[in-house]
Amino acid sequence: MLDEAREGNMVCIRRGVYAKADQLADAMIDLNLVVPSGILCYFSAWNVHELTTSLPQSYHVAVKRGRKIVLPTYPLIELHHITDDLFEIGLEERLVSNYKIRIYDVERCVCDAVKYRNKIGQDVCAEIVKNYLSRPTRDISKLMDYANKLRVLSIIKKYLEIQL
Repeated sequence: MLDEAREGNMVCIRRGVYAKADQLADAMIDLNLVVPSGILCYFSAWNVHELTTSLPQSYHVAVKRGRKIVLPTYPLIELHHITDDLFEIGLEERLVSNYKIRIYDVERCVCDAVKYRNKIGQDVCAEIVKNYLSRPTRDISKLMDYANKLRVLSIIKKYLEIQL
């Protein structure tokens, strides 16, 4: 691999992790190798779930609080440290661009958007909630369960009253 990296066919993402140069155009490298035990979240997950039209400038990855990770220069990754008791709520694995990734499910993503609505903007939050509620596959009971665990139940109820 070192020879291929020198020839320009492979790119070193971090020590021991390489990707083919032509795969970087796709940019969805295997995040499980780059950030072990990381979970795609926030803008990245909202984009994958097609909840928002906002394109993330970097990958947003959740890791357990206290975890120290050396980030590569490419791709751009923003780490979000989550407490152990909330870390695996809504975790699922799926294929995205032929890469197996860990990502939060749609209901967790909606709760995260509501929780951080002041940081991401009320308009982005409203778009995410509206797009979620327009889905025939929405699961309101799961959304309410997650909202209770993530301490945003009263706010989610207000959004539901307005949207429904």
